[in-house]
Amino acid sequence: MGTVLSLVADIGYDLRRLHGLWMALLFPQLRDSHPVVSRWSPETTRERVLYRAWALVGSLGLLVGYPLAVLGLLIRFHVRRFDRTATRLGAVGTVVLAVLVWGGLTALARVRFSTEGFLAVAAAGTVAVVSTVLALFFRWLGGRVITVLIAYPFAVVAVFLPPVVAALYSPTLAAVVFPRSETLAIWLLDNVLTYRNLNTVLRQRFDLAGFAYVAMWGGLAVPVGWAFGLLVTLANLVRPTDDDGDDG
Repeated sequence: MGTVLSLVADIGYDLRRLHGLWMALLFPQLRDSHPVVSRWSPETTRERVLYRAWALVGSLGLLVGYPLAVLGLLIRFHVRRFDRTATRLGAVGTVVLAVLVWGGLTALARVRFSTEGFLAVAAAGTVAVVSTVLALFFRWLGGRVITVLIAYPFAVVAVFLPPVVAALYSPTLAAVVFPRSETLAIWLLDNVLTYRNLNTVLRQRFDLAGFAYVAMWGGLAVPVGWAFGLLVTLANLVRPTDDDGDDG
């Protein structure tokens, strides 16, 4: 019960603080007034109307944006776990770990899959290792824009590509990866790719089978990476931390 009350209190604090910052954008007088003793309030009819309209827009924005920020906090938590691990291992150690993990998957593919499956997984593992190197490099360059636009997509490729390729040749992995991929593809076609009937064109020209899954996840790596980066950025705005300067 105490945890729930603490969570509710934290959410309430966030919402009040963010709404206050929003209001101060248009009414800077609020920054200079005491919240209790001498709080500024609109005086003219025009100010009152504008104040209430601006407050309503801010409330609607929080209604949409705050849940996304909470999702960003969850993503930030896992991203920083990866980041701390990479920091402890160093760039070389992180690349070696990627080689060991995806090399192990490739070795398993050599034993359990056909030659075609082995070569496909080996190629995916190689791409994943190269993507790891590139993600680390662009992360090392620093800067929020570079991290979000370039490093995050490469990181998504490094994590997701080999399992998707392996699922083409493993019934066990296929039972997990393909149904979820198909559900995601249907949702994207029905809700996102509707501009100028793009979803109809894609359905007519492509079947989601075989290496189409790989192409799908390869294509999704960029927007998914961008989405992760933007959500983490939003989380940093809502809940800043001492190491926000690290672009994590």
